[in-house]
Formats: sequence, structure tokens, C-alpha cells
Amino acid sequence: MTLDPARMTLDPARDLPAALAAARTDRTAAWRLIADLAAFWGTPLQPGDGRTDAELDAAEARLGLRLPAALREAHLLLGNRPDLTSNHDTLLPPEELYVDRGHLVHRVENQGCAYWGVPLAALDQDDPPTVVWPDAADPEITPWTARLSVELLAVVLTEPLLDQDAHVDVGEVDPADLTDWTALPELYELGVDGRFFARPDALLLVQEGPWAVMRAVSEEALDELRQRRPVSWIDY
Repeated sequence: MTLDPARMTLDPARDLPAALAAARTDRTAAWRLIADLAAFWGTPLQPGDGRTDAELDAAEARLGLRLPAALREAHLLLGNRPDLTSNHDTLLPPEELYVDRGHLVHRVENQGCAYWGVPLAALDQDDPPTVVWPDAADPEITPWTARLSVELLAVVLTEPLLDQDAHVDVGEVDPADLTDWTALPELYELGVDGRFFARPDALLLVQEGPWAVMRAVSEEALDELRQRRPVSWIDY
């Protein structure tokens, strides 16, 4: 897949509500938005940022199954961009994909406490649903996103907020107090705790109750946001 790597102008508060709504049902729109987000953080997608068809074909041969089109397209687009996909949890490279519990596992939590997968029974779909389970000993499997492309978009919304070399911070925030932020459309299945908020100069994710992580476009913007909302921000 080829997208224009030129820097695009994105105002998250203005543009993301409609863009995310479209991306929930159209994976081409999801890939376009991923490119916009990469450019917004000043790290546009470039040729060579993706894995190759040969690498993905080798993964299929090793596993003895067909990779969903959405997973192939995502790896072709940004499979070599861990800054967008793997600051905390890891999007597995093609050579590390594996099968467990009747699912193709494509992403793991950084301490092995959660695993994301696609049901093998849904691999005939171009953009199948995804699920998560908490650890190898826990039998509970929970629906995560209705489409794999939506999960991958959520990854690119989340992982740059956890880049310790960027302008980021964490703290406790009541979502009801975020009146100066734009609440974005929900991406996860019912019961999954995670909601994104946007400003022209920052993105914020609230999950697990009040826990929040935010990233701003500059240190000055981050300092202003800390002062605007003097919660228990912790230098990340």
C-alpha cells in the first residue's frame, strides 16, 4: 500500500470525530488516518516503513494459514514503525505471529499480561473482529474491536502517547472534567475501558477508570495543559 508521505495538516479536535467515524467501517480510511496521525506527530510515513510481501508470504507459509487482508495491509504500511505501534505493547512482526487458543495472535502486552488475536474461524474475512485475553492462564476471551483495522488504528492513537522521548505525561483525570477537550468516537467493543479526547495541540487517552496519558506537540503545549488542568500529573 502506498500513501503520500508528505506532511499533512491535521487538527485532531476538528478533524478526528468525522475521520474516526469513517474509519470504523472503512479500512482504507483507517490507513489514511494513520498516515495523518504519523504526520501530525512530525514523523510522516515513508517508503520502507512497511514490511514486504515476501515477509508476509513467509509468515503465511510458516503458519499454514492466510493472513487477513487488513493485517497484511497494516504491516505493508507501517510494520517497521515501532514508534507508532510498540512503545508499550508490541505489534508482532510477521516472523513472530503465532496461533494460540484458536486465534492468530498479532499483539502482546509488554509484560505478557494480555494477548490480542483474531479468531481462526474469521480468517476468511478481510477485516475480521479482534479479541483479547488477559494472560496465558486465564480462559476468559473478551471482544475487543469489531474490525482488525479499527484495532490497528487504536494502536496508532495509543502507542505514540506512550513514547517516553516525546512530550507526554500521565495522571488521573475525570473524563467529565475534560470540557475543553473534544471527545472522540469510541473504537472498542462494549465493556472495553478506553476513550480518546483531542485538542488542536494534543491527544489524551483515559482508561482503567481515571488513569490518563496525554501527548502534546511541544513541551510548551504540554506545560500549558498541565497548568490548565492541575491534576496529579506525573512526569512519564
